[in-house]
Amino acid sequence: MKIFVKVKAGAKENRVKKTDETHFAVSVKARAHDGQANRAVIEVLAEYFGISKTAVGIISGQASRTKRVEIVI
Repeated sequence: MKIFVKVKAGAKENRVKKTDETHFAVSVKARAHDGQANRAVIEVLAEYFGISKTAVGIISGQASRTKRVEIVI
């Protein structure tokens, strides 16, 4: 499954909000520095979907707030 994720780094808490079937807003505590926010996004999405972190991958948008993510279920 492929989804689009809009990320807010440096948030007060980690949170996932589903905006529609393929779009999510993800807030993470980690800062957007040295890939910390990307790793946090993967962890938060894995927890949200109840899967392992290795089943979540960022396809595009590694340096952007808007990312395309693949979820392997």
